[in-house]
Amino acid sequence: MSKSETTAAAETLPPLTHIPAHIAIIMDGNGRWAKARGLNRAAGHRAGTENLRRVLSAVVEMGVPILTIYAFSTENWERPRSEVRVLLGLIERVLDTETEELARNGVRIRHIGRISGLPTRVVNKIRQAEAMTRYNERLVLNVAFNYGGRAEIVDAIRAIINEGLDPDEITEDTVSAHLTTGGLPDPDLIIRTGGDQRLSNFMIWQAAYAELYITPIFWPDFDREELHKAILAFGHRQRRFGRVESDEA
Repeated sequence: MSKSETTAAAETLPPLTHIPAHIAIIMDGNGRWAKARGLNRAAGHRAGTENLRRVLSAVVEMGVPILTIYAFSTENWERPRSEVRVLLGLIERVLDTETEELARNGVRIRHIGRISGLPTRVVNKIRQAEAMTRYNERLVLNVAFNYGGRAEIVDAIRAIINEGLDPDEITEDTVSAHLTTGGLPDPDLIIRTGGDQRLSNFMIWQAAYAELYITPIFWPDFDREELHKAILAFGHRQRRFGRVESDEA
């Protein structure tokens, strides 16, 4: 779609009146997208990576301050070795080719997940990207790579124990502060592409009161218009956080 076509399409969409402070995306469907086109899974992952650039641009333009993307789970190591190599190669390529532009556009890159188990060269590039962008404030981009929600909670518990806190001093805020997203608000909206209706071990502590938006659209086809639809749907939700409205009491 050309720039003029994109602008025209955007003008036909209803205006967004409620922008989430934090959106998290489970980017699913790369393999099925490729299979439907007679391509291998690697081609699907490459298409998904290309789409991330477009979605990031839309997120920045829409004024979303925090975005978390689920790029590689702790369970993904169980996939075929060839596919794991492709995924590791893609994160390296993205860090090599996109970090400078993201830095210029005011994006701060943060890695969430376990460093242990990742190749040293990947760790070094993650750290370099974090250092290069650490003072940016336009968008915080959390890249969940080698990430699992249960592993994150285990690591938080270990950190709390190591600090020697008395059990009676431990609160929900204590646990939240020791997660890899410590200091950031929980996601308001979690988007899952590809149609599956589960969290897949993603931000299971932080998602307690997130609004879920599940679309059958595979990740490589999840474009600016689809993101707009998701945020528009979020704006129509009533978020009660376990409470009831006064007229429902």
